[in-house]
Amino acid sequence: MNAHEIDYKLFGDDMQFVEIELDPAESVIAEAGGMMMMEDNIEMETLFGDGSGETSGLFNKLMGAGKRVLTGESLFMTVYTNIGAQKRKISFASPFPGKIIPVDLDELGGKLICQKNAFLCAAKGVSIGIDFQKKLGTGFFGGEGFIMQKLEGDGLAFLHAGGTIVERKLAPGERLKVDTGCLVAMTKDVHYNIEYVGKVKTALFGGEGLFFATLSGPGTVWIQSLPFSRLADRVLSSAVSSTGGKGEGSILGSLGNLLNGDNR
Repeated sequence: MNAHEIDYKLFGDDMQFVEIELDPAESVIAEAGGMMMMEDNIEMETLFGDGSGETSGLFNKLMGAGKRVLTGESLFMTVYTNIGAQKRKISFASPFPGKIIPVDLDELGGKLICQKNAFLCAAKGVSIGIDFQKKLGTGFFGGEGFIMQKLEGDGLAFLHAGGTIVERKLAPGERLKVDTGCLVAMTKDVHYNIEYVGKVKTALFGGEGLFFATLSGPGTVWIQSLPFSRLADRVLSSAVSSTGGKGEGSILGSLGNLLNGDNR
């Protein structure tokens, strides 16, 4: 195996974190800011790219870092290495309520395609890149733009997603329609396309948007029940309609505040 063989344990239910046990000289890579806690003798190194060792030279490293910017990620990755003589533990936490999904890339054909911002951490040796959606319709209306993340290698990787996570195995020719924001990840053989809702009335007033993501087997897909964008929209909507906390649960709302003389 090219990637380091790491051991892990998940903690929590709706606010999870993953604890990774590193043998001496083993490393794990993660997005900047994802680390929760770590024991002594774990050394941090910030670098361009993903630390997979597939690129050499300044130009190639800059190109790899630039590709990561296209997926909305930082220019830098952080590598955590156990430099001690004993096993050491390090933990990474999900940035919002939901689940952490461990995936073994060796069992998934060496490649996994996932939405932007889904990657949490992985064994050193796993390559984190970009995957272009070739069809214009998929790019414009897929909810993730033209670009998604791809994880390649033969090691363990960890994704995070919102709400409850469902893993579905699709048989050859089996199709599944999902909200574009609810798709977390899919194996490389799954065919991904965008399909119009079909009816103008449903599209405008159904509350589900104009397009579905259509996934065709064979392969495995992971679906999340609460995309972060949906959660953020609800929080923002509540914040805009809020009147500062007074009478928040009242049916009258801002009208009640007006009658009370709070609005001047």
